[in-house]
Amino acid sequence: MDLNQQTCERARRCRDPRFDGRFFIGVTTTGIYCRPICPAPSPKEGNVRYFASAAGAAEAGFRPCLRCRPEASPGTPAWLGTSTTVSRALRLIDENGLSDESLEDLAEHLGIGSRQLVRLF
Repeated sequence: MDLNQQTCERARRCRDPRFDGRFFIGVTTTGIYCRPICPAPSPKEGNVRYFASAAGAAEAGFRPCLRCRPEASPGTPAWLGTSTTVSRALRLIDENGLSDESLEDLAEHLGIGSRQLVRLF
């Protein structure tokens, strides 16, 4: 999506859900980036920067908002939840099997605990 300043500003002000995940808002005064649908009070336009991705906002030094969780916006693996973790685990098991690694090693590779991995399966 081409980040047209006027379109982004209009979507931010009316919290248009059609733009959720299409761009992100960095607030320079707080150092936080949000989704366009964030329920937090809207900042002044002079304090706002627009980013095409959450990663772009994070690279610019902004941290994710704790209210709207922009790192888990539509289209990201975090948005899909635990099904992404299960899919990754199944893919790793298909590729390597569990012959070389233990359950704990697989869980560590996925970034979760072995108890959580057992719970997911």
